[in-house]
Amino acid sequence: MDVIRGRSVVLRPAQSSDRRRFREILATPEVARWWGDPDEEAAEACAPGEDIRSYAIEYEGHVVGIIQSCEEPTPAYRSAGIDIAVHPGWHRRGIGAAAIHALARHLLDVDSHHRLTIDPATDNEPAIRLYRSLGFRPVGVMRNYERHQDGSFHDGLLMDLLPEELRLPGT
Repeated sequence: MDVIRGRSVVLRPAQSSDRRRFREILATPEVARWWGDPDEEAAEACAPGEDIRSYAIEYEGHVVGIIQSCEEPTPAYRSAGIDIAVHPGWHRRGIGAAAIHALARHLLDVDSHHRLTIDPATDNEPAIRLYRSLGFRPVGVMRNYERHQDGSFHDGLLMDLLPEELRLPGT
């Protein structure tokens, strides 16, 4: 896996030594409401499955988040999905946008994917605004898409992006 350099971030492959920091990020209330169990998610991010790539998001020398891609390798359907979590102490600095743009550019240009997806909860309005600003478009609502830790379900918004739709952060 390559180190990916963005405008203000570095995405480096996740390592087992990142587990404690990832857990800290995933356990913050602002992040935990959208992700699963912080211990399980951190462990999985440091030892991902075969078609998943996990990266630590570094900003100014600090690990401030996690970004992952899940890839569909079948040639006729070659595409990738993206998931991201940024520590709330680093929100509103353009870090998430820079990380998504860098990973998207890599997935499209280097890995030759023809389409990217991202699937925020329908009530995660800040995330949806961010993804729209980068060029992702809503495709539809996936009802009862994801189970919360309390056992309740929430809807997800499937969004996708084609190569020519990707926009630089802040444009």
